[in-house]
Amino acid sequence: QVQLVESGGGLVQAGGSLRLSCAASGSIFNVNTMGWYRQAPGNQRELVANITSGGRTNYADSVKGRFTISRGNVKNTVHLQMNSLKPEDTAAYYCNAFLRTRVFGPWRDYWGRGTQVSVSS
Repeated sequence: QVQLVESGGGLVQAGGSLRLSCAASGSIFNVNTMGWYRQAPGNQRELVANITSGGRTNYADSVKGRFTISRGNVKNTVHLQMNSLKPEDTAAYYCNAFLRTRVFGPWRDYWGRGTQVSVSS
């Protein structure tokens, strides 16, 4: 069984910063990609940023230049540094990991429960 646990959400004023962290644990053989998605009320869940095991990063256009994703020093952890936050960044943020739990096993997505980020104007 695999668990993803997020931390670091909260309420901040526009222009402020927050740092999200996610740790994946359990029966993990190897991880291909970890990342963050977000979902605001009435909207579909969207990719914010992800990072591959090789360190390649991918960002939504709306966060480029403001958010930075990085792998943590502890295995299977990922961080999202969010700067210059805007009210439109308000959403529930979900950690995602694309991994497999055994050699030659199927690759699949796992999700955390989400952490709320609220940005006031």
